[in-house]
Amino acid sequence: MKTGNDIKKPPILFNETQELITEISNKLDGDFLTYWVSGNSRIVDEDIIAFYEILKSKDANDHLYLFIKSDGGSGEGALRIVNLLRKYYKKLTAFVPLDCASAATMLVLGADMIKMGPLGYLSAIDTSITHDLSPIDKYNDTVSVSQNELSRVITLWNNNKQPKDLNPYSDLYKHVHPLVIGAVDRATSLSIKLTTEILSYHMNDPEKAQKISNHLNSDYPSHSYPITIKEAKRIGLKIEKLDPEINDILLKLNGLYSEMAQLAYTDYDEINYHDNEIIKVVEGKNTQMFYQKDKDWHYRAEERRWVPMNDESSWRKNEKIKGKLVESRFYVR
Repeated sequence: MKTGNDIKKPPILFNETQELITEISNKLDGDFLTYWVSGNSRIVDEDIIAFYEILKSKDANDHLYLFIKSDGGSGEGALRIVNLLRKYYKKLTAFVPLDCASAATMLVLGADMIKMGPLGYLSAIDTSITHDLSPIDKYNDTVSVSQNELSRVITLWNNNKQPKDLNPYSDLYKHVHPLVIGAVDRATSLSIKLTTEILSYHMNDPEKAQKISNHLNSDYPSHSYPITIKEAKRIGLKIEKLDPEINDILLKLNGLYSEMAQLAYTDYDEINYHDNEIIKVVEGKNTQMFYQKDKDWHYRAEERRWVPMNDESSWRKNEKIKGKLVESRFYVR
């Protein structure tokens, strides 16, 4: 087994990211925060702890500019983050230079204004869930099931049914457990409710909020359908083009975060390895919060899956104290 000195560790680019954050902040009339989530992670409820840790010690401004990059995650987490930000700021502007999908789209819907770069996009937010009784893939992992997929199966069956066919569920239940189908239907209702609630933080027209919510949850043929600035305006969202200079700096910042989030695997042998990957960053002026995996993985051949061991993963905080970089940890369970 390798010692602690032999374990691969990702770079912590605090000074470099702070330089870019200061450069952006100097161009704005309010506070600036980043929320960067790796493609190997997702938005979850506990992410609110990182935001609170930064905000609790600062004097709030009237206006917050939030850079968000994420492929999605928990809608409940998005609502909690919007609620926290609205406790500190009267106005919220979202910067979207890159992917901002699913639950991340839900999060930026809480902004008074969305500013999108040439590479930026939102997405549909129809819900998919991974249930304990979900079907499994070739790696013996449970797969996600969406309401849209189930509805399309039923529609195809109705359009092609034979006289002897009674209903599609007898065959569907062979592949998808009834409790999974019920859970997906419930999750879809929750998604519409969450989206409408998030929009209500700045939208005074309940009917318009409901219409936008239903559209984003039901009217796209693909969960990953990219909603560009043209489509977002057509939906009824307040959206503008992101300033080119700010967009370029945000892309540089994304590059630094991507470097921090490089894979940091240390192989012990064929069935054991250590994972030290950074998967999330929440950062403001002088303070950087990041979530780092710090755990061993062991392959159980009889179960055909990897299981975690010795898990020390946690949120970590970098800040300058008397000219020195100090790191502290926050464990959330």
